[in-house]
Amino acid sequence: MTQNSSDTPFSIASQPLTHLDAQGHAHMVDVSAKPQTIREAIAVGQVRMRSETLAAITAGNLPKGDVLATARLAGIMAAKQTAQLIPLCHPLPLHKVEVSLLPDLALPGYRIRALVRTKAETGVEMEALTAVSVAALTVYDMAKALEKSMQIEQIHLVSKTGGKSGDYQSGEDWD
Repeated sequence: MTQNSSDTPFSIASQPLTHLDAQGHAHMVDVSAKPQTIREAIAVGQVRMRSETLAAITAGNLPKGDVLATARLAGIMAAKQTAQLIPLCHPLPLHKVEVSLLPDLALPGYRIRALVRTKAETGVEMEALTAVSVAALTVYDMAKALEKSMQIEQIHLVSKTGGKSGDYQSGEDWD
């Protein structure tokens, strides 16, 4: 991080870090002048586990109950609470949150995908990432009695649309 001058926010590779002022202090960005547009973000991640753990979750044979339904619900709830968890995120009216968990025998484990949509002044990337993260943590929590060595991996943004910065596509196909 470098400071260009007393009037310019901190930046990396000539892109200003909008959550830092000229002195490097964190602040919430004022988005009140931005128009409301439809914004969507898709994030993904995975939980790697032993084949036996995957089979037990898929069969619904866990003492804590339905792991996948609970993880989906936890992801949705987490997206709605992102502004409570990430200090400088704006509270947003979410119009759609969809969380899916797909078994992947090749991992072995579950691939998690979250799609979040709103009509607002700022994007929903953090809400999608939070949904995936909490869904993965919920899988771990519910199945840790079977396997403590599960690994939560590769949580990242796959795409985002809407807003001044334009669209982003990672080029990955997680569908």
